[in-house]
Amino acid sequence: MADAIIVIIVLIVLILAVKGSVKHFKGEGPCCGGGSGSAKKAGEKMLDGPVIGRKTVKISGMHCDNCVNSVTNAINKIDGASARVSLSDNLAVVSYDREVSEIDIKHAVEDAGFEVVSIS
Repeated sequence: MADAIIVIIVLIVLILAVKGSVKHFKGEGPCCGGGSGSAKKAGEKMLDGPVIGRKTVKISGMHCDNCVNSVTNAINKIDGASARVSLSDNLAVVSYDREVSEIDIKHAVEDAGFEVVSIS
């Protein structure tokens, strides 16, 4: 009898773990410290001057809206830079109103916990 109860408990835990993993990899569940799964969208940063250029940053490691918000906030902390991040394309388009080095962008993304694949 005790063995049957243990088997049932293990099966329930296994089912819940698989269900949570499927939601995580589909981007539907909370991940990366996101809490309840209802991610607040990062605010759009307004630049001080006119946009003088854009850089496209290919990023690896984003899984959900919380990841997008982390990358957006990290890039937006750079003076003169504003980011629009796409989870489906795994990239960020960084607009800038003054020269922004690719190294600064790369460090901001990596410090947020993601990998920069390329910057163009």
